Amino acid sequence: MASVRQVQVTFDCARPERVARFWCEVLGYVVPAPPTGFDSWDDHDRSLPPESRDSWFACVDPTGAGPRLFFQRVPEGKVVKNRVHLDVRVGTGLVGAERLAVLKAESDRLVALGATVVRVLEADEENESCIVMQDVEGNEFDLD
Repeated sequence: MASVRQVQVTFDCARPERVARFWCEVLGYVVPAPPTGFDSWDDHDRSLPPESRDSWFACVDPTGAGPRLFFQRVPEGKVVKNRVHLDVRVGTGLVGAERLAVLKAESDRLVALGATVVRVLEADEENESCIVMQDVEGNEFDLD
């Protein structure tokens, strides 16, 4: 039986490039080079029929360690809570006030990029504190 070597995370969205570029800023990901024969993704997009333009976009971890993120245009809007979400881990190894300060600073940075804060979950006996957020199209993610 073959084992899985790579995972891609796919987002349904209205504006793939906008959401992809948001996640590039959040995670330090980059947009891969355009297909052979095109100087830019805009050139590639213009070569497509109008209905296919901005139908998808992708970004990758420049180190190769993280999964590729793929964003595909869908006609319907988001209507319920995500069944799968990303955990953006920035406070790993920190506790108490130091952890909360790091989470708050990163939350402020992401809000400036277009994210919104949904709620702050304080630490208890079973869980560390985290901030539940939404990206530029309302997809939930945890900042922890």
